[in-house]
Formats: sequence, C-alpha cells, structure tokens
Amino acid sequence: MKNKILLIFGTRPEAIKMAPLCKVLVAKKDVFDTRICVTGQHREMLDQVLDFFSIKPDYDLNLMKSNQSLNELSSRLLLALDPVLKDFNPDLVLVHGDTTTSSMGALAAFHRGIKVGHVEAGLRTFDTSAPFPEEMNRQLTGKIASFHFAPTQKPFDNLVVLEKVNESNVFITGNTVIDALIWGVEHINTDRVDIKKIKKFRNPDKKLIVVTGHRRENFGVKLENFCEGLLSISKREDVQIIYPVHLNPNVQNTVYNILSDNSNILLIEPLDYEAFIWLLKESFLIITDSGGIQEEAPSLGKPVLVTRDVTERQEAVEMGTVKLVGTDKEKIIHETNILLDNEIIYKDMISKNNPYGDGKSSKRISDIILNVL
Repeated sequence: MKNKILLIFGTRPEAIKMAPLCKVLVAKKDVFDTRICVTGQHREMLDQVLDFFSIKPDYDLNLMKSNQSLNELSSRLLLALDPVLKDFNPDLVLVHGDTTTSSMGALAAFHRGIKVGHVEAGLRTFDTSAPFPEEMNRQLTGKIASFHFAPTQKPFDNLVVLEKVNESNVFITGNTVIDALIWGVEHINTDRVDIKKIKKFRNPDKKLIVVTGHRRENFGVKLENFCEGLLSISKREDVQIIYPVHLNPNVQNTVYNILSDNSNILLIEPLDYEAFIWLLKESFLIITDSGGIQEEAPSLGKPVLVTRDVTERQEAVEMGTVKLVGTDKEKIIHETNILLDNEIIYKDMISKNNPYGDGKSSKRISDIILNVL
C-alpha cells in the first residue's frame, strides 16, 4: 500500500525549497501517493515559483490578504487546512522551515493525529524576538514534528543535544535549497523582459552589489540606517547597486524615500526566482537579511554581508562565506569597502565550499521517509 504524503507550504522561500522535494516524491508513484497543498500566504511570488518548477498544487487555500495580522493568518490557516487533512488523511505531513504556514500546518496535523516531518529542521537563534515570528514558528514546529530533516550538523546538535529530541528521529540531509538552485541555474531563460531591463542598466566595468531586505525586526530606524549606508556606497564610481524592493509598505516607503533618483542604484520590483538567481550569478557581492541567500550564495561563489545581528545559519559564518554586519551604517560601509578593495579577502571568502549541501538532499529525504513510515 502506498504511503500518503501531503506537502504544505505557502510562501516563496518555502516553495523554492520544497519544489525539488515535490518533484522527487511525485516521481515515486510506485511507493508514494503525494499531494501538494499551498496556503497562498504569499500569492504572486508563490505562483511564480510554482510556474518555474512546473508544480501543480492539489489544494490551493488562497489565504493571502493584505495587512492581516499574524493571529488572523494563523486562525485562517487552521480552519482552512482542517478539511484538507480530513479529505486526504495523509500518513505524513511535510512542512518547511519557519513560516506561519509551517507552524500552523504542523499544529493542524497534530490535532488530527497525523505525523509531521519538518524539512530544514533545527535552525535556532534561541531568541524568539529575532527573527520574529520565525524563531518561534520553527520551535513550535520542532516540538510537534515526528521526523526532523536537519540541513547540517549544527541544527542536528540543537535538536539532539540541546532540546533532547530522540536521535533516531533526526536526520542530516543537506539543504534542499541547493537542489533547487542547481536545477534552476540550468533552466534560466535570459531572454526574459526583466533580465533584459537589468542588462541595459548594467555597466560591466563596475562591480555589481545585489541588495535585499525584508525582515520585520529591521523595519523603521534600522532600515533607514541600512539605506543611508547604501547611499554612501553608491557614491563610489566603481559600483552599481540593484535592489529588488520587497512589496511590504514598511520596506517600500523607506527604501524609495532614501534611494530613489540615484543613477548608480536600480530599484526594481521583486524578481521571481528564475530572474533572481540569474541576478545573483551576475553579482560581485550580496548584502541581505535573507536566510535562503546565505545558503545559496556560496554555491555561486558570491560573498554575503548579512544585515542582521544574529543568524541561525552559523555554519556559513564559521566557514567564512558570509559575515554578519547588522544594520549599523558605518559597519555596512566599512565591510563593503573591504570586499570591494581587498582582493585577497574577497577571494578567501568565495573560495570556501558550501556547507549546506550537494544538490541531493531531496533524494535523501524521500529515502528516509520510505524507511520510517
């Protein structure tokens, strides 16, 4: 009898990291009855990923709603997921990472007595205010999950050593984001309109800095300081900055107020995954508060400055592929200038192996599921 697997995800980052696992599980029709449920916690950005990876959800809850509170989203997720779980009655629910979809998906499955597998398990800052609400989401999911797919040794240790999770239920698999990246890089269409627009802006004689920022804990003064730092860096004659600006009004208003009307800075709408990984490939360095980019960039040979004070992805910091710079204006300027001006430090930073995986994580997870169910 086939094992029934339900994958639940709802945001762009989750979709990217679950896409290769969806493909592997769906392909194993002889042993798995796999269905995919998207919550639509993100909408447009989620749909772009689904299209790129040719993934067709079996259930689409379409819960995206502007300005909904975390409590409203959480309650709507529980209510909407319950009929799906009742209808399919899976043997295992797979959720990913640290979103509200993940924690509520796990809780909904728990309420129905269904086992939960947590992909990208065990990441911790142990500070529930940073990142908020992601740190609490992943801790809640970790408490509920029966099986934990840890990307590296440190998350494994967080679960087994610090949180006393049964070692037989925790597996080091690598991170599926590298599976997605390797597949994605091979399928980029460079004739796209958005890529052509960026190529027109680009001066190949200048070093390209790619910037992203979306963390709630950085809204307000911290984001203003960050933008002031970018403004200073943009005055260099040897750089260009491209910043796909997150759609959240808290980000949009600050960024456009400080950085618009600058010939060395291109502010654009968020790119879909296909165009974005092309942009990362084109960059000289990346400044971001994104967790996923900290994992992806080493595979592309790009250094990352992380505008956070703490990160749950310590392996990259310890390996030296990323550096924490926070949101202090002067520190951002200083560390960026070092990478722009010091070739030895730059080459040292990009020469390290990616600690997050080899592109085979999804196959490992599917093999483990087959053994444990």
